[in-house]
Amino acid sequence: MTGKSTAHIVSGHLHEYSSQEKARASAWFFKTGSGEYGHGDVFAGVSVPNQRKIAKQFTDLSLDEINKLLQSKVHEHRLTGLLILVAQYRAADAKTKKALTKFYLSRKNRINSWDLVDSSAPYILGDYLLSANRVVLYTLARSTNLWHRRIAIISTFSFIKEGEYRDTLNIAEILLEDTQDLIHKAVGWMLREVGNKSLSTEERFLKKHAVIMPRTMLRYAIEKFPENKRKMYLRLHSR
Repeated sequence: MTGKSTAHIVSGHLHEYSSQEKARASAWFFKTGSGEYGHGDVFAGVSVPNQRKIAKQFTDLSLDEINKLLQSKVHEHRLTGLLILVAQYRAADAKTKKALTKFYLSRKNRINSWDLVDSSAPYILGDYLLSANRVVLYTLARSTNLWHRRIAIISTFSFIKEGEYRDTLNIAEILLEDTQDLIHKAVGWMLREVGNKSLSTEERFLKKHAVIMPRTMLRYAIEKFPENKRKMYLRLHSR
């Protein structure tokens, strides 16, 4: 692509792949009803594989144009903008990665669904913080904003892959009493990933906290445990 790519052109390409049937299904799946976490979100009905295909064609998109996608009320516009940002980050030098991470954090209020977080947080913020001060994650973990808290814990996936577990466990402790199911699932998932790398580390955390963890969090964390061990932890939780 040339340097003339715009958000309008990207959204036009997305429209070509849109489906009303898929849009209705996505609106149900992402819980856009009144009082639900995705209330007010709008779907065009474009599959993620097609969004990824389009994102690959527009990796030259400027940050101003990516911002336009992120400001869109259409879910697929925001996700495609983030996929482009991830691609740019992966190809960037250290100075540009810093600038892209700053941009990412400045637009965090537009990263407002679990798939938007999961598709971007580990690959931009998490990767950048492998060699930077991580205090921002603790600020995000204590936010009143559900998606900021999810960004905090999911970003640590990058650390887990490198055998670093401290921040994941610290943030998991902060989120132990969170009331949101999407946070319970995210924390449980990250604890499970810790266990995939170091089962003893995960089990030390569980032996300390399993009794008070939300049940969904615990179920996600022990999902791959042998049945007898799973039952043991669930019995411990129910005491």
